[in-house]
Amino acid sequence: MNPPRPPFRADQVGSLLRSPALKAARARRAADEITREQLTLVEDREIRILIGKQEAVGLRGVTDGEFRRSWWHFDFLEGLSGVTPVRASHGIAFQGGVQSQQKGLRVDEPLGFPQDHPFLDHFRFLRANTKATAKMTIPSPSVLHFRGGRAAVSPEIYPAMDQFFVDLGNAYHDAVQAFAKAGCRYLQLDDVNFAYLCDDDQREMLRARGDDPAKLPAIYADLINRAIAGRPPEMAITTHLCRGNFKSSWIARGGYERVAELLFNAVNVDAYFMEWDTERAGGFEPLRFLPRGPKKVVLGLVTSKTGDLESKDGLKRRIDEAARYAPIEQLCLSPQCGFSSTEDGNILTEESQWAKLRTIVEVAEEVWGSPGFTEADVTSGEAVANL
Repeated sequence: MNPPRPPFRADQVGSLLRSPALKAARARRAADEITREQLTLVEDREIRILIGKQEAVGLRGVTDGEFRRSWWHFDFLEGLSGVTPVRASHGIAFQGGVQSQQKGLRVDEPLGFPQDHPFLDHFRFLRANTKATAKMTIPSPSVLHFRGGRAAVSPEIYPAMDQFFVDLGNAYHDAVQAFAKAGCRYLQLDDVNFAYLCDDDQREMLRARGDDPAKLPAIYADLINRAIAGRPPEMAITTHLCRGNFKSSWIARGGYERVAELLFNAVNVDAYFMEWDTERAGGFEPLRFLPRGPKKVVLGLVTSKTGDLESKDGLKRRIDEAARYAPIEQLCLSPQCGFSSTEDGNILTEESQWAKLRTIVEVAEEVWGSPGFTEADVTSGEAVANL
């Protein structure tokens, strides 16, 4: 029998707190005290250690923790043909006065996906060093648009934004195919923007710059669908939604009601990792739009923003609440976001991070009987549609 398709009952979003050894090596590289090759050797060693810790906790889907990246999105997007990193006029503003670095992107040539994109080798290393399912995370194509909009796209290269969106979707289609060829069977598109489109302030910002927030969900859905069309049937693709995650701060608020029906029914992914760790995400009512069948929702009930450990009973009660609106067979459990969306990391210890992931695995075993999918799940037809 083929192994069940991701996501798993106990899963994770992707990024993990950078180890002290890795942070020290990256600082030395920034100061030009070691070579790029020497840094890579440290990254390789620390990722192997990280993989072992994830496997020991009981996770079925293992990542490289995004240990080779500075940001969850910039590093990948900068590797696309036609994209140039620029110094932004200001950083990204998070709640509590937290500001990110002044980084930005500009599209000044036709978009494309180069077949030597470094993330392909990042995945190959991960796959070669784990016995679990290697999970790769990349930003969703919508991220390249949402951050800068029309102002970040050269009008000489793309006089009309329609062609920009076509080329962006095609570039991502080539990326998905390249990861599939490299053996990737678990790919996640991180898409904070569907959640941002539920926030009144973010919608006003979009209107002020000339975008229509009522039209963007359909445009972004089409981007994702264009990207993943024709993927191998054994390749699971998920998307992740959150409301900002930087040094334990956040950007947006608002429940999923504005986007849920389109998200669940018009975006052709296999599963949705969704943030529900605070009241800012609203209630579980939008789950009523989830179509019955193989699609899954991974409930982000465990916060990655603080070290406070959730109780098992509390998590089980919240799973029961969610199951009022969607069949429990279509639900899974994870943190609401990564623990380190940038190399800075959230404000909690590594011990707290591992305790949270261990709790997720234990709760999944107690609720569903397994942190993955049991043979009974598969043979009963609950997961067989995904094999």
